[in-house]
Amino acid sequence: MTATLTASDIHAAAARLRGHVLETPCVPSRTLSAIAGCEVFLKFENLQFTASFKERGALNKIAQLSDAERQRGVLAVSAGNHAQGVAYHAQRLAIPATIVMPRFAPAVKVENTRRFGATVVIEGDTFDDARSYGLQLAQERGLTVVHPYDDLAVAAGQGTIGLEMLAQQPQLDTLVIAIGGGGLISGVATAARSIKPDIEVIGVQTERFPAVWNAMHGEHRDSAQATIADGIAVKLPGALTLPLIRERVNDVLLVGEDDIEQAILMLLEIEKTVVEGAGAVGLAALLKHRARFAGRKVGLVLSGGNIEPLVLAEIIQRGMVKSGRLARLRFDVRDVPGALADVAALLGKLGANIDEVQHQRAFTTLSVERAQIDVVVHTRGAAHIEEILAAMRADGFRAERVG
Repeated sequence: MTATLTASDIHAAAARLRGHVLETPCVPSRTLSAIAGCEVFLKFENLQFTASFKERGALNKIAQLSDAERQRGVLAVSAGNHAQGVAYHAQRLAIPATIVMPRFAPAVKVENTRRFGATVVIEGDTFDDARSYGLQLAQERGLTVVHPYDDLAVAAGQGTIGLEMLAQQPQLDTLVIAIGGGGLISGVATAARSIKPDIEVIGVQTERFPAVWNAMHGEHRDSAQATIADGIAVKLPGALTLPLIRERVNDVLLVGEDDIEQAILMLLEIEKTVVEGAGAVGLAALLKHRARFAGRKVGLVLSGGNIEPLVLAEIIQRGMVKSGRLARLRFDVRDVPGALADVAALLGKLGANIDEVQHQRAFTTLSVERAQIDVVVHTRGAAHIEEILAAMRADGFRAERVG
């Protein structure tokens, strides 16, 4: 008989994890609920010590090793959060850990993994290359492989999130869960259905990595090279997890890169919490597929918060541009002394805060007696920009928004 994942496996995992991982809060968000048109409850797994749910599955697997296996050590192949989860709990239990990470792994995740005492091996331009190398290394050294998702002990550990969510918010009728390889959603769906058999479990993938969506919908969309949701950039679902998803998950939805960026920014602004791309796809799905969730009580897992600061900074800036709080304005002025000062003075009176100025003479099609001034300004939004442009034009300036 094929091994499967049961509710008792997840309850056993919960007993092993108790006191060693944080029972994270699951709380309602009034603001997000009003925006999304359904009752939204957030499970803050980004508050775990390694800032990700992944340590649940890693610890459940490691805790069941024999003494001989512990002595030899463990190996994991991961681009990020799983690596940190394995490294941290292996260090805590005095078990040697080797982590193989591909060359594209985010620097913040590589450094954190080293900080947790693991031996980090950077190998392979793709995740598959890194995995092949890691499996060979494990075989040569007799190390136990802790798979990021395709292991029932790992999936059982992740499933403890489902037990906690329904204990904390019993009224939930829908769970929206990110899918990479499928360990998280397999565990959560198993746990949730054991408590509430009619609960709806919806998976979310990115349009760039739609492997499980393909399997559920009979489609054949190709995977891309990269996504902002790098934690779920998996080209093939697990051999153990895919049958569980088919059996226990109602549907899988797709979201785009813009949807994910918007969700990251909303969580930062509204909930004051930092979430990486994979952790924001649940909210992205609520906003993109609004009608699907209207009036429901929806639980989202903010699965991780390990995002590169520069990436986060870029998302914030792009979000400000989209909302009109950051804009590039262009002015065509007479090329005379004081013209730039006049533009700046009027912008100041209109409440626009100048961020950047570019004064252009050579690289423009304007006649030689005129100059082009591009100004990046902070504003209060799109309506404020229109007010600024109207006032500048009324004052005799040729003005337009160019970005």
